[in-house]
Amino acid sequence: MSKRPVFRDDHEHFREQVHRFVKREILPHYSAWEQAGVTPPELWRRAGSEGLLNCALPEPYGGGGDFGHAAVVIEELARNNCLGVGFSIHSDMVAPYLHTYGTEKQKNRWLVPMACGELIGAIAMTEPGAGSDLKAIRMTARKDGQHYILNGQKTFITNGVNAGLVLVVASTNPDLGARGLSLFCVETHASGFSKGSPLYKIGQHAQDTCELFFDDVRVSADNLLGEENAAFEYMSRELAQERLAIALRAAASLEGMLLKTVEYTSTRKAFGRRVIDYQNTRFRLADAFSQSTMLRIFLDDCLRQHMEGDLDPTIAAMAKLNATELQGKVLDELLQMHGGYGYMAEYDIGRAWADARALRIFGGTSEIMREIIGRSL
Repeated sequence: MSKRPVFRDDHEHFREQVHRFVKREILPHYSAWEQAGVTPPELWRRAGSEGLLNCALPEPYGGGGDFGHAAVVIEELARNNCLGVGFSIHSDMVAPYLHTYGTEKQKNRWLVPMACGELIGAIAMTEPGAGSDLKAIRMTARKDGQHYILNGQKTFITNGVNAGLVLVVASTNPDLGARGLSLFCVETHASGFSKGSPLYKIGQHAQDTCELFFDDVRVSADNLLGEENAAFEYMSRELAQERLAIALRAAASLEGMLLKTVEYTSTRKAFGRRVIDYQNTRFRLADAFSQSTMLRIFLDDCLRQHMEGDLDPTIAAMAKLNATELQGKVLDELLQMHGGYGYMAEYDIGRAWADARALRIFGGTSEIMREIIGRSL
């Protein structure tokens, strides 16, 4: 890929470092982690020691970079077909909430160990009966003197098994609906807190995902993140970055699989000819590369806007919608070009195809993205 103007030289040097880390520390073990359904905590410590976690935050809370460095980590993992490594949730969702809305005491307590991988972060929004509809959240946090008492259940929580800290969305004023939600920092050793078994998904098997249960979990009022009843406002501000991160993952995954498919079709023969020698194959690949290139130019502009602090949430919704929908459509065609081998788990395209499906759901479904865009018209 040619040099992209949105990235500076320091970003590209960092990309080389991340690429080496992925090749050395992740790819040789990834299949085993998929079998186990979890990435080992030691991986996080190694990533932290090399500056791959919280790299967009200032020291000592992170690597002292900007979101361009975060984008490099997102892209290198996705391009190498490692969508099951949950660094982005930890670094690009949990850490920014803490850095933006946390007190100095909270940041020193949690962000510093998160940066070195000693503490793994997760965020708990989704419930069995509440996904994109935040006003349907039933998790409660009742004030009791200098404490809050949390009760409820969360599901589909990425990094849930490994997490030592969970940002929990709970209702502190049910009468206000979504405007009565608050964010709490809950350490997973708290009494009354428990984790379910890892959930078995159709893809992203190396990504530990589980349910979380809160039975009269008592946390100090100091664990409230930001102001009471302000979580909806906070989440509305932070969702643009989350959706851009998902879009970058989708685009880089697609780019990686396009290159692998060119390689495969250049060596695989059918009826005595290479698969790429058939005009139908070349035309479909030409369409895919053209669409992917157009998406990349759009996303790089979105990334530039975000690094300058003015990415519009509606544009971020467009980025996620376009990237994830195109990823799903094209990966399906690329799998078809692999024939029966495309359906075999040991081939990268099969894993990429299955892993990609979730990206049209989390961070707001494609339908929610269309609703956001439609309301802006």
